[in-house]
Amino acid sequence: NVDGTDFAEAVRDLDPAERQRRIDAIHVPYHAAIDALLDRRSAIGPPSAVVAIHSFTPVFLGRSRPWEIGVLFVATAESLSLTRGSARQHLSLAAASSRVKALETRSGTALLERGARGVRLTPAGEAFLHHARALLRQTEQLRAELREYSGGLRGHVRVFANTTAVTDFLPDILPTYLAAHPKINIDLQEKPNGEIARGVRESRADIGIVAGQVDTTGLTATHFNTDRLVLVVPRGHALARRKAVAFAETLEEDHVGMHASSTLHAYLTDIAQRLDRPLKLRIQLANFDALCRMVGAGVGVGVVPETTARRNLAAMAIRQVELTDAWRWRERFVLVREGEVQPEYARALIDVVCAHYDTKSNEPDASHARRA
Repeated sequence: NVDGTDFAEAVRDLDPAERQRRIDAIHVPYHAAIDALLDRRSAIGPPSAVVAIHSFTPVFLGRSRPWEIGVLFVATAESLSLTRGSARQHLSLAAASSRVKALETRSGTALLERGARGVRLTPAGEAFLHHARALLRQTEQLRAELREYSGGLRGHVRVFANTTAVTDFLPDILPTYLAAHPKINIDLQEKPNGEIARGVRESRADIGIVAGQVDTTGLTATHFNTDRLVLVVPRGHALARRKAVAFAETLEEDHVGMHASSTLHAYLTDIAQRLDRPLKLRIQLANFDALCRMVGAGVGVGVVPETTARRNLAAMAIRQVELTDAWRWRERFVLVREGEVQPEYARALIDVVCAHYDTKSNEPDASHARRA
């Protein structure tokens, strides 16, 4: 037993009848439920690992078990204060301080640098925080998934994706996938590219969808498409007569953009800053189709994926103008954790994304992108 508790001593004095009663009431149903869960999971994916978490009783048979130290440490690190961290966990400052010091003693290294204005993490503390957060996330994910499995669910896929994926092509792909996998749920969240890669690496997401260059350390990146950004302008706009234009020229114009937390907004803002020019945003919207409607109404010009522009050209009063900048080409990748075997239903989702573009590929554009 990991904390040294002698369970044999706890049941030594039970008579045979009471021992059997406990086996029948607790042990047999527990293992039957676990066996049934494993059978269901084995039928739809690779073998599962079983992690048993025993009681979180702070004191068991007279032995102190400070299981909450991970929660306390995360709260302290996030608030940069042991006082605020202990208050969040409803502990006295003295008790919280004692538990952190005991952890440092057991680990043989300092985790916090204490000062008059609060605490600061040491390098060892940063490492401990990373693992503590991962364990807490996994525990919460375990609880949530077990609740869903008890209701008949067979799988859950967490997807972090950029703005283009969430608003442009995943709405076309996911309904068919979900219809073919009625026992699978998808948690789709829009994130910036860098956060997508970190989320997959830190096990907060199972699959990531990004465009452009990101840090793929510890990840496997599968290329599935090349995205091309174009300018859309009102039909009567002076730039509508141009076949191509540099992004820098558009910065004289009012822009219609995506919302502040979108990947494309961050991407274009960074480019404008590198040009030492402001991006003059009249309005920011939640999706590309709304952006095109605003452009068609004469509010300003906007940068969108070429697929969005093509989809809206006939229905809206807009014109598509090519951008001459090399960065208009963006490689799209699916990210998963390196060396990790995905469940069958997660692999099926990746296959659906890739197949969607296999049937719609624009090879001249993609080749141009790889040369650019």
